Amino acid sequence: MDFSLSEEHLMIRDAARDFARTELLPGVIERDNLQKFPTEQVKKMGELGFLGMMVDPKYGGGGMDTISYVLVMEELSKVDASCSVIVSVNNSLVCYGLEAYGSEDQKQKYLTKLATGEKLGAFCLSEPEAGSDATSQKTTAIDKGDHYVLNGTKNWITNGGTADFYLVIAQTDKEKKHKGINAFIVEKGWEGFEVGPKEDKLGIRGSDTHSLIFNDVKVPKENRIGEDGFGFKFAMKTLAGGRIGIAAQALGIAAGAYDLAREYSKVRKAFGTEISNHQAIAFKLADMHTSIEAARHLVMKAAWDKDQGNNYDMSGAMAKLYASQVAMDVSVEAVQVHGGNGFVKEYHVERFMRDAKITQIYEGTSEIQKIVISRGLLRD
Repeated sequence: MDFSLSEEHLMIRDAARDFARTELLPGVIERDNLQKFPTEQVKKMGELGFLGMMVDPKYGGGGMDTISYVLVMEELSKVDASCSVIVSVNNSLVCYGLEAYGSEDQKQKYLTKLATGEKLGAFCLSEPEAGSDATSQKTTAIDKGDHYVLNGTKNWITNGGTADFYLVIAQTDKEKKHKGINAFIVEKGWEGFEVGPKEDKLGIRGSDTHSLIFNDVKVPKENRIGEDGFGFKFAMKTLAGGRIGIAAQALGIAAGAYDLAREYSKVRKAFGTEISNHQAIAFKLADMHTSIEAARHLVMKAAWDKDQGNNYDMSGAMAKLYASQVAMDVSVEAVQVHGGNGFVKEYHVERFMRDAKITQIYEGTSEIQKIVISRGLLRD
């Protein structure tokens, strides 16, 4: 087994690390305080190819593997998880979904612009009464022959106000239940499509999260993704890959919080010496580092499975389940290592702690991941 990264992987990781430190770190606290979307930073990430990393170059993407993607996600998340979730959604959910299951016309019209960062995408599944339960869609898309009429509300949509293209999951035939669900490409500005107010969130406050309202929105028939009734499978297949990106985000949050705690422990003094010399702190750092390394191996294994064409449902779910718990635990301990300063925004660790919580919730809660894992274990 070879655990070393290739020279190309190291170059990609270092490029993302340098970008995070030089472009994301300045202003990250202000963006968090003001819930300010990182418009300029997102534009630069598009120019660097971070928004369509795994897309085939013939559609404007980077043609990179999933390991490259999770390396970038980790480095961005070490500094600003709000920016990394924007990258995650555009890559894992929107670009992946279109490239894997869209028609050639859809790829030429939409994917080429999303992969280059010219346009931004959003994935619209969650509803007021249907979060992780994709089978309980209340949003409807009624077939009118050459078009569908879309009605309903979507909640908690990342990039909700800034996206240009939206992948919307809706129920076409309630009698068929999950086999009557479809996925559609909707463009911002279409008549009847309204973006609701921005959510005032605990963490990842730099990303914009909105409700979306669809009131008799006409969607051309050619904007349905896949065959009639493919929407549920589309959502499940896409979310499976999305878990890997969020696991990498959680890993980055944990690693970023740990790095700050370690450095702080080497300069903060108590009882006549640096606090890193006290066993209570040294043991905390040892536990934090060990759990981060374990999470990193799970994330890399899931990415490797995807790249090898293996089934990655279980490995992705395990990576997200464990890495999100590590992000929460390590960020809390990082605040503790900082003592009173950990409660102050200028030291960053309180932001990591707030950002960590969402990794246990989106792309399916921890409980949902356990369902995926247990079903895999008990399938045979």
